[in-house]
Amino acid sequence: MEITEVKVYPAKDDGRLKAYATVVFDNSFIIRDLKIIEGDKGYFVSMPSRKRKDGTFRDIVHPLNSETRRIIEDKIVAEYKKILELEEKGIEGA
Repeated sequence: MEITEVKVYPAKDDGRLKAYATVVFDNSFIIRDLKIIEGDKGYFVSMPSRKRKDGTFRDIVHPLNSETRRIIEDKIVAEYKKILELEEKGIEGA
């Protein structure tokens, strides 16, 4: 399975939530509403989740192993960093 497209949408918030992302696999499967969060050790990606009746959150979709999670996270964070670089240079709409 190959990641064929990544779109990143910067958040309007100045908190730990930095952006939302959409990922397409093999030009045929899309996952929306991933979140890019700034943690103590850098950026990480939070999978789409739903609040349960007991108030806890549960991922709707998620990788089944750490290697796949790393591949997805690396692609999304790299795209987010490209957007940050363009914003620093004053280029909007990246």
